[in-house]
Amino acid sequence: MSRSIDKPTTTRRQFLKTSGALAAGTAALGGIARTVHAAEDNTIRLALIGCGGRGSGAVGDALSVRDAGPVKLYAMADLEEGRMNASQKALKERFGDKIDVTDDRKFLGFDAYRKAIDLLRPGDVAMCTTRAYIRPVHVEYAVQKGINVFMEKPFAPDPGGLKRLLRAGEEAEKKNVKILAGVQCRHSPARQALIDKIRDGEMGDIPLIRANRLGGGGWLGPQGDKSNNLMRQLQFGRIHLFWVGSGHYVDYLIHQIDECCWIKDAWPVSALGMGGRVPNSTDCGQNLDVYSIEYTFADGTKAFCGFRRMNNARSDFATYIHGTKCAAQFSGNIHAATVRMYKDQRIEDGNIAWKPVDDAFSPWQYEWNHFIANIREDRPHNEAKRAVYSDLTTLMGRAACHTNQEVTWEQMMKSDFQYCDYLDKLTPESPAPVKADEKGQFPVPIAGQWTEV
Repeated sequence: MSRSIDKPTTTRRQFLKTSGALAAGTAALGGIARTVHAAEDNTIRLALIGCGGRGSGAVGDALSVRDAGPVKLYAMADLEEGRMNASQKALKERFGDKIDVTDDRKFLGFDAYRKAIDLLRPGDVAMCTTRAYIRPVHVEYAVQKGINVFMEKPFAPDPGGLKRLLRAGEEAEKKNVKILAGVQCRHSPARQALIDKIRDGEMGDIPLIRANRLGGGGWLGPQGDKSNNLMRQLQFGRIHLFWVGSGHYVDYLIHQIDECCWIKDAWPVSALGMGGRVPNSTDCGQNLDVYSIEYTFADGTKAFCGFRRMNNARSDFATYIHGTKCAAQFSGNIHAATVRMYKDQRIEDGNIAWKPVDDAFSPWQYEWNHFIANIREDRPHNEAKRAVYSDLTTLMGRAACHTNQEVTWEQMMKSDFQYCDYLDKLTPESPAPVKADEKGQFPVPIAGQWTEV
C-alpha cells in the first residue's frame, strides 16, 4: 500500500502565507514572544559536534538568520584538535562575538559530545555533524537531555542505526524537542511552488521521475599500516568506507532521492539496482563507480536514480519529472532551485511554460530560517521520521545495487543490520569494523556474497 509522507501541523504553503518575512526568505522575529529561555537571556546557544566543513557551514547558516534574536556558538566537540581550532578560527573571523567558545568549552574524544551537550539548555541546539556512523548516538543523547537537534546527512550507514534514530525522533516528538535534518531542499520556496502545481494536477499523474548525479571523482589509494586503525579509518573513510559514512552514492544522492519521495508524496515499495567499477580500477575503497536504481512506488510508477563517479564523461546533476501532461525540472547543479515546467515532454530552454519566483536564499539558509523561527515561537518542528525514511530509501537502493537482487521496503524496515555494533563503547583503541587485505584493498560488494540488510 502507499506510504504517504507525514504532513506537518502547518503546511509550508500556510506557513509562508502567515509569515510574510519568511516568505521573503528571512526569519523576521522582532516582537514575538521569547519563550526559549528565561527573560534575562534569550540567546540560542549552539554546540558544534563535528567541526568539519559541513558542520562549520551549518554554523554559518545558523548565525546568518536575519532578525533572529541572539544566537551564538557556545561549545565545540571533535576527535581532532587541529580541525576544531581551524573551524573556530575561520568562524571567529567571519562572525566575531557570535563565536563565544572558550577553551573550557572545547572538548576532544569519543565522549566529547556529551560534555558539549551538557552545557546546553532547553531551546539550544546540538549540531550533530560528524561522520554518519555515530549520528544516532549523538542525537539520542541530545533528545534525552531535552535539547533541540540539527543533524547532518547521511543519518546512519545501516538500517540498524536508522531505526535507533527513528526511536530518538519519536521520543523528541513526545518532549517537543525540535529536530532539523540536513536534507535541505524541502525548504526551497521555488520547489514548493512546483509541488503545489503537481498537487493541483497541473502536470497530470506522475508516472516517471529521473534523478541523476553524474560526475567525476577520486579513488582511495593504499593506506599502508594505518589501513586497519580505527582512528585512521575515520579520517579517510567518509565516502570510501560504508561503516563510516555510508559510501559516496548515499552521501551525495540522498538529496535527490528525498526529492523523488517528496514529489510522489510516498515511499517506494521496492528497488532494483545494478552497478560496477570502471575498467582497470585501482580503488582500495568499498564503493562501486556506477549505481543505477529503479524505485517502484505502490501505484506502479517509477523513479530512476543514477550516480556515477567517472572522469572524462558526461555530467548531469538534476531531478526531472515526467507527468502525463508535461515535464518539469525540479532541481539543478549543486542543489540549485532550477525549477521550471515545460509545455510538453521536451526539456529545453525554449520550451518553458512556467517558472517560479527565484529563491532569495540557498536551501541551507532557508532551513535555518525556518528552524530558528520555530524554536523562537515554540512551533512543532521534527524532521526525524522523514529524514530517516529518505535515508532508508537510499540504503534500499544501495543494497539493491550491491546484491543485484530486488530489495523491498518491508525488508528494510525489518532489518537490524549494523556494520558496527559497539558504537557506544568506541575508544581510539577499538578494533576497526572493516579490514583491508595485505594489499590495502577493503571488501567490495559481490553479488551472492554481500550482506547489508
